[in-house]
Amino acid sequence: MAWNKLLIAIFLPAMAMAIDYIIGDDSRWTINFNYQAWAKDEVFYVVFQYPKGYHNVFKVNGTAFKDCDIPPPSEVLTSGNDTVVLKTPCQKWYICGVDNHCSAYGQKLSITVLYQYGWAPAPAPL
Repeated sequence: MAWNKLLIAIFLPAMAMAIDYIIGDDSRWTINFNYQAWAKDEVFYVVFQYPKGYHNVFKVNGTAFKDCDIPPPSEVLTSGNDTVVLKTPCQKWYICGVDNHCSAYGQKLSITVLYQYGWAPAPAPL
């Protein structure tokens, strides 16, 4: 029994720690980068880092993501160090709204946030 308590004491703190991932790693948030391939197997909080004034970040829906439709400017992140907390399990989409960075250069990111532990809850009975 002492062995089980020791394992919990060692592994529980590791599970509670959050890690910030820089979008695109060393390439960061820029044009001509395959963000979907980069994010495919990641589970994380995200930080969009970019030169302030050269890029921005919009959270959009799936259709706007596909079509690179830019939302109203009131919904834009522009600090150059924008942290997005991924708390709720769902699909999330982000694009750059500067010029044609999304449509011509693929500056967009789709993230699937999964349930933190185990399987998703069962659907409600019909």
